[in-house]
Amino acid sequence: MDNEVLLQLNNISVVYSDVIQVLKGVSLAVEKGRIVSLLGSNGAGKTSTLKAVSGLLKPENGRVTEGTILYGGQPVQNESPETITRKGIIQVLEGRQPFKYLTVEENLRVGTATRPVGPYRKDLDMVYAYFPALLTRRKSLAGYCSGGELQMVVIGRALMAHPSLLLLDEPSLGLAPLVVKEIFTIIRRINEEQGTTILLVEQNARMALSIAHYGYVMENGKIVMEGPAAELAENPDVKEFYLGMGAEGMVRSYRDVKSYKRRKRWL
Repeated sequence: MDNEVLLQLNNISVVYSDVIQVLKGVSLAVEKGRIVSLLGSNGAGKTSTLKAVSGLLKPENGRVTEGTILYGGQPVQNESPETITRKGIIQVLEGRQPFKYLTVEENLRVGTATRPVGPYRKDLDMVYAYFPALLTRRKSLAGYCSGGELQMVVIGRALMAHPSLLLLDEPSLGLAPLVVKEIFTIIRRINEEQGTTILLVEQNARMALSIAHYGYVMENGKIVMEGPAAELAENPDVKEFYLGMGAEGMVRSYRDVKSYKRRKRWL
């Protein structure tokens, strides 16, 4: 990775309630203007990594106990979510969490709350250009929207905040394949056309790596592999871990795959 690094995590460890360690020396870098994908199974520590960056560990009694998080070269670990948001780091939480009793357009306008007061019509037009379905639903209560529409709402709301770094947590979760394809196509367009840097947490490895420039594989709170997205997509271990089944018909962990291959070489 040779370009300007916007976000740098250096050996960070995260602990909840002073006893539960979920991240163990995680290091990664996100170049400006790039999409970086963080892959891993449930419980690997992906969401905690995003929350460490966005400051959302504090409300859950979590904190960074070791290491540094640098954004634009400045440390931000353990700063308040409000401070971090105003620096341009915007997280889209897993689970599509709109304000259900506000209309779609009112939800989008909430995204301007961290910005200086000013016109927002141009930004709404931009969001509607990316998500035409929201234009026809703009006066509907968000609570009546489909899962795909809600995902568009929360991403659109984040865009209204003018993010320099967009943190996306499992945008494909619970969505139909065609909707997932549409959402990921739009994410790539946002990166290309707006120049927005994106750190993408996702279990759908095939889809994530299809739009990312670089990727990291996380397991049990540690980074176990990294590389250009195209290379990871063709890596046989990553394929087996995410897309295949073990010989016994059971999904194996990345560590099991590597251990098996080491044993095989000695036979």
